[in-house]
Amino acid sequence: MSQSAISDDRRPRRQTTREKILRAAAKAIRAKGPASVGVLEIMREAGLTHGGFYAHFKSKDELVAASISTMFEQGRDRFFARIAGKQGIEALRLWVDAYVSPSHRDNPGGGCALAALSGDVARLDSAGHDAFDAGLRGIVARFTAYLPARDGFDAEAFAMAMLAEMAGAVALARAVGDRAMSDRILQSARYSLQARLTQVAA
Repeated sequence: MSQSAISDDRRPRRQTTREKILRAAAKAIRAKGPASVGVLEIMREAGLTHGGFYAHFKSKDELVAASISTMFEQGRDRFFARIAGKQGIEALRLWVDAYVSPSHRDNPGGGCALAALSGDVARLDSAGHDAFDAGLRGIVARFTAYLPARDGFDAEAFAMAMLAEMAGAVALARAVGDRAMSDRILQSARYSLQARLTQVAA
């Protein structure tokens, strides 16, 4: 087999391994926060040896930044799967119900990066900040595209406020120890968001 054929064969395997590490890192970092997760734990979760880490990433900081981008890509995929081709306000209604929910609250490892990492981003390096900011801008743009474009209505500002309330409600619901209060936070936020979407639709 030629050297070029070997190289071509290794490239897909290398990419597959990298993606496996990123998926494991995204899950662990969402669940525990970047400061509480070590490289050894992530590699073990990915089913790989610690020594293979540096073949893919120069440092933990680089891994964290790349995994944040992965989290937002996963979130985008979940969004489109949930709305199932619906358009406009109807799509956003479906997403609000899925996002501001007990199931999302109870699954931090598989949920949104905004709700999971907002309190940790200030302590990340510039690459982590940039990845988080890019992910946030992407969600705002996506929400804005599903809102009506009309005079006197700032769709982007509405999308930002909506996103802040959604992520804040889930983060707060996770933080409180009283389960009934946690459920009430989600229920109240969901009602408020749906009411505002009704007003926009009207």
